[in-house]
Formats: sequence, structure tokens, C-alpha cells
Amino acid sequence: MADPSSYPRPEPRILVADADPTVRSALRLVLSQAFGLHTLAEAADADDLRGAAALGAPDLVLLDWSLPGLRADADLAALRAWAPAAVVLIFSTRPDPRAAVLAAGADAFVCKADDPSLLLALLQRLLPLTPPRPT
Repeated sequence: MADPSSYPRPEPRILVADADPTVRSALRLVLSQAFGLHTLAEAADADDLRGAAALGAPDLVLLDWSLPGLRADADLAALRAWAPAAVVLIFSTRPDPRAAVLAAGADAFVCKADDPSLLLALLQRLLPLTPPRPT
């Protein structure tokens, strides 16, 4: 019998939520180039986030703490109900919400001003990701 760890893993379902389409595009690019991953859904506001999460049960949620309409505690609790195993990584333009983000139930926090290598290292630690093989 083959070792189950050698079976290919399904690609994680990723939800990116940020009001700025440039940020969403940059996150898509980072995920694609670093890990060969593609986003399942995107959200520009909290209503989009709720709808996408309820329909898609994401494995990874990249969420802007200042997403328009976000009710932090209620929306994080709803995300956990729709996708209990999802990794929720919150990001913000400022570093000061870090404690509140983690207290609200997020798995990790990244400041948008942080070096992108920090985001990559967090994703590598939180998800079973490996960089794509060169073709």
C-alpha cells in the first residue's frame, strides 16, 4: 500500500478579502508565484466575504481588518462556523490591531508594511504548502 503522505493534496481553497483590487491582485500574484496557488474567491466588502465563505468553505482566508462592513468578532465567528478548519490570516495597514485580531480568533496577523517574506513564511507554517516545481 502506498504511503498516504505521497498522495497529491488538493489545492487549498483561498478567499482573499480586501476593498482594494490592487491588494487582491498582489496577493493573487504572490500566492501564484510562490506556491502555484490560485484564489477560489475574492471579496471587496463584508457582504461579499460572508457570501463567498458560506458558499465555498475556504481553507485559507486572507482578510483585511478594515474591510468595509466587517464586524470583526461576529464575522470571524461566522467564518469559523462555515469553515471550521480554515486558516484565517488578517492583515492591516497598521501594526496596532495585532492583539485584537488574535483575540478575535484569527490564526495570524500581518501588517501590510511588513516584508512580503513574512507573509510567505506564515503561509508555509500554517498550511502544508510547497513551492511549485520549475517546469
